[in-house]
Amino acid sequence: MSSTEHPRTDVSPPSAPNGPSLLRFLHSIEDLIAAAALVAMVLLPLAEITIRPFIAGGIPGSIPFVQHLTLWVGFLGATLAAREGKLIALATGTLMPEGRVRTVAKVLAAMFGGAVSAILARGAVDVVLIERDIGSEIALGVPVWVVLLVLPFSFLLIAFRLIWHVGASWGQRILAAVGLLAGLWLSNSYDFLDGTSSWPWVLLVVAAALAGAPIFTVLAGAGVFLYMTLFVPPAQIALYAYDLATEPLLPAIPLFTLTGCILAQGKVSERLLRLFRALVGWVPGGTAVVCVVVCAFFTIFSGASGVTILALGGLLLPALLKDGYRDRFSVGLLTASGSLGLLLPPALPLILYAVVAGVPLEDLFVAGILPGFLLIGLVSAWGMREGVITGAGRQPFVAAGVWPAVWEAKWELGLPIVVLGSYFSGWATLVEVSALAALYAFVSTGLIHRDFPFLKGLHAAVRESVVLVGGVLIILAAAKGFTAYTLDADLPFRLLEWTQSQIQSPLMFLLALNIFLLLVGCLMDIFSAIFVVVPLISALGAAYGIDPIHLGIVFIANLELGYLTPPVGLNLFFASYRFDRPILHVYRAALPVLLILGLGVILITYVPWLSLGILELLGRR
Repeated sequence: MSSTEHPRTDVSPPSAPNGPSLLRFLHSIEDLIAAAALVAMVLLPLAEITIRPFIAGGIPGSIPFVQHLTLWVGFLGATLAAREGKLIALATGTLMPEGRVRTVAKVLAAMFGGAVSAILARGAVDVVLIERDIGSEIALGVPVWVVLLVLPFSFLLIAFRLIWHVGASWGQRILAAVGLLAGLWLSNSYDFLDGTSSWPWVLLVVAAALAGAPIFTVLAGAGVFLYMTLFVPPAQIALYAYDLATEPLLPAIPLFTLTGCILAQGKVSERLLRLFRALVGWVPGGTAVVCVVVCAFFTIFSGASGVTILALGGLLLPALLKDGYRDRFSVGLLTASGSLGLLLPPALPLILYAVVAGVPLEDLFVAGILPGFLLIGLVSAWGMREGVITGAGRQPFVAAGVWPAVWEAKWELGLPIVVLGSYFSGWATLVEVSALAALYAFVSTGLIHRDFPFLKGLHAAVRESVVLVGGVLIILAAAKGFTAYTLDADLPFRLLEWTQSQIQSPLMFLLALNIFLLLVGCLMDIFSAIFVVVPLISALGAAYGIDPIHLGIVFIANLELGYLTPPVGLNLFFASYRFDRPILHVYRAALPVLLILGLGVILITYVPWLSLGILELLGRR
């Protein structure tokens, strides 16, 4: 994921006596509340699984409480992401030259982000007041409005942090603060925009996005300003943020993310590396194949290719170089492998796509299996080719070493079995399965293998997952409001009319879609793209007779490829940072595997059987 590239904000103003100590204390309280919400999200579904066989109906209010805790984890996580400069933004800001141009862009981005966040905070206050008057309850007498207080608090705190992060100069911060004041004024005087043209606001939003404003402010800003021109109050957009607490599948996202972060904290990758070396190290390019499989395994649970590259790169790159692989090949292989696994269940993009597109998650899970293994197989074949040409990485097969490696990694091998078996057997819901996965990862890594300090390792995993989830879920909240505007303005219908007038063939539509998604994928991370693009292409796919499940797999496969597409594919920047290689070196290293995966995406697009074949055998198509 790309970020706003602001410095960390755990610095207090120089004039504040005892400021740093007070600020660290407030930060620790903020961390504690967010962590407690995520831990509660794990414990409630686990308690539900335990109690349900003995008490009919399980724990009263368990499901709505977990859903509302998702709201807290998402928005408190977003404040933490803002504190660390990790709110997701377009990668275009990285292309701007250092110096005055980048400084001006940062100030403009902070002004815009502060203004939109302030407008959302004011709108969220109205939402809280409305809910208090209605008197709705979550369960067990807990009022909804109390839970919703996290919305105005988070939006306002994000606004202040965007301003603080703009730079070390107080002049820059004062300029950025003008945006916050303008936002507060607009939120109370939105009739000022009633009946005005929407185009100036569209241009402002585009300029802010290119300057590096967080994507959630870009989407929310588009919805807010365009709605204001229709005399619709900003509370309309803030109200859609509450929808996060009503999505039944959404709590699985922070819980699976926590699973991935716990695995990354331990030495899981080392055990898997030894296991697969023992199994396939004898084939040409064996170590390369092992690295591909290990990366795919981690990406399934982390849901973000950047996490995989950053977490495993320090182990896998030295292993490849030690076995005699060329540097350029090794960097390219790991850069590509960082996004493999996004099509395999229970990868987070599949869950999010099902939520946004409204398609059956079970079907999407099954449909991603063959395409996912196809892409893994293609990259593995490239690694085997390297082994044949250079003779690198090949080791003699030692039968006596297989069983010890299997036994050592038995807990890691059991995780996919537990997750998929529990879900597809109907024994547990997806949210309960995700909580079970987090518990399984913690027990196996922290208690059985003892790969990290008990409390310190868990704290680090919880905190990292909260920040990752916050950066994603706040985009979903903003995207819901923007999507509502596009529906009110009939934009999907207009896009459908225009596309049908230009393209008649479904095959040509798929080709155009591939090109479009490749461009989207190299500018946006996959989560942002799902929220923004899927509502628009779903209707187009239906009009051309494209199966919605096949369309989902094509979408995710293209975005997976976009991670590697120059000049701003996100994996390229993560690899440059993690491997300490110039970005042009990473471009050249990733180009061969980009072409190979491009062939795989074409096969996935034009051979629907890869997505739908298993579903047809199961009678679901």
